[in-house]
Amino acid sequence: MKKLILPIFILFSTCAFAQNTTKPEAFDPIQPVGIIKGLSDSALLDVVQRQTFRYFWDFGHPVSGLARERSNVAYDYGDETVTTGGSGFGIMALIVADHRKWISHEQAVTRMLKIVEFLDKADEYHGVFSHWMNGSTGKTIRFGRKDDGGDLVETSYLFEGLLCARQYFNGNDGKERHLRDVINWMWGEIEWDWYTQGGRDNLYWHWSPNNGWVMNFPIRGFNECMITYILGESATHYPIGTNVYHGGWAQSDFFKNGKTFYGHVLPLGFDYGGPLFFSQYTFMALDPKGLKDQYADYWEQNLNHTLINHDYCVDNPKKYKGYGPDCWGLTASDNYEGYSAQSPTNDLGVITPTAALSAFPYTPEYSMKALRHFYYDLGDKIWGEYGFVDAFSESHNWYAKSYLAIDEGPIVVMIENYRSGLLWNLFMSCPEVQHGLKKLDFESPMLK
Repeated sequence: MKKLILPIFILFSTCAFAQNTTKPEAFDPIQPVGIIKGLSDSALLDVVQRQTFRYFWDFGHPVSGLARERSNVAYDYGDETVTTGGSGFGIMALIVADHRKWISHEQAVTRMLKIVEFLDKADEYHGVFSHWMNGSTGKTIRFGRKDDGGDLVETSYLFEGLLCARQYFNGNDGKERHLRDVINWMWGEIEWDWYTQGGRDNLYWHWSPNNGWVMNFPIRGFNECMITYILGESATHYPIGTNVYHGGWAQSDFFKNGKTFYGHVLPLGFDYGGPLFFSQYTFMALDPKGLKDQYADYWEQNLNHTLINHDYCVDNPKKYKGYGPDCWGLTASDNYEGYSAQSPTNDLGVITPTAALSAFPYTPEYSMKALRHFYYDLGDKIWGEYGFVDAFSESHNWYAKSYLAIDEGPIVVMIENYRSGLLWNLFMSCPEVQHGLKKLDFESPMLK
């Protein structure tokens, strides 16, 4: 499950944005803009993707180029703390920015070289990076008292981005060849089989040189970690066997479901589907369209998970202020108490914009209703320099000032997958991914 922390926030104020009716084409795409009236759906998507990308571009760490964990100082974070998984999402957002020409290709290549050359020298544990690291030195910053080593899930999110980058930056000049080479070196050095804890039929989330396997957290589905198994099966060196996918990932009390919620059958996962990041993080890169294995049709899984979440918010059994057809989306985020994985079974009255916006590929009509409401009706409270703030609760009159990398990145990437399929096409073009999916007997129209 996604790791949860309960920070005490010391919030930076975000800059204020005046109303502006100038056409978006007149803006430097890297400069923040306020609320622009009368935008078409396509133009609004441009504005939201572009401003959200600024989190990774303008606020990226100046030495490493990696994504900072969050925009505010909280708990025991320092200004040097960068996040491994969020940086993977940021790399995918960088590809979108190059593709959409918000930045030049040369700028994108330069930033990517900074990132990969830094990672190549950073601390790693059998090829696996830590959850957090120091953005200036590459040294591990522990996530918890005993979580001070490799984090296999966060590393999987990082390599979602790096493999997409390897496929995208395919030029023949020295810079792009070097970029691909470094990514391939790091990819080949991940010891997926080490993280089976001595050959068990399961991947394990953590290993530490100081604490070994003491955290003992087996990764089992259905949740946000499916990408970890797909990459482990796809590895060129140190792969895991199919027995690990079937004997680990597919074995838990919350893997198979089959019940109906709000008229939608949920093949896998917790009742009501859990927080929406379950159907988003893996599928920022892995194309769910037509993707099937012996357990599920993953388009059906993700679509119905999203519809259940939407319909629950419309039903609004707890009668929270603001919930409705244009204001929905429960997932992990900051809240008025700290941080929690919000869902229909853990509903605190907190709406998290990334939930509905990162669901664009599944529910474009419902997501667009939410986007227009967030932007035009609530924009004076939740729109800022890096797009939408992390979360809000109208019932508690609480509006976050924070932005989190793991919530900002999916907005850029999943809207782009809805618009062009860019990241899906890149990731599914990887020969290793093709091999891994075939090895597990997946079906997909993207398999050659």
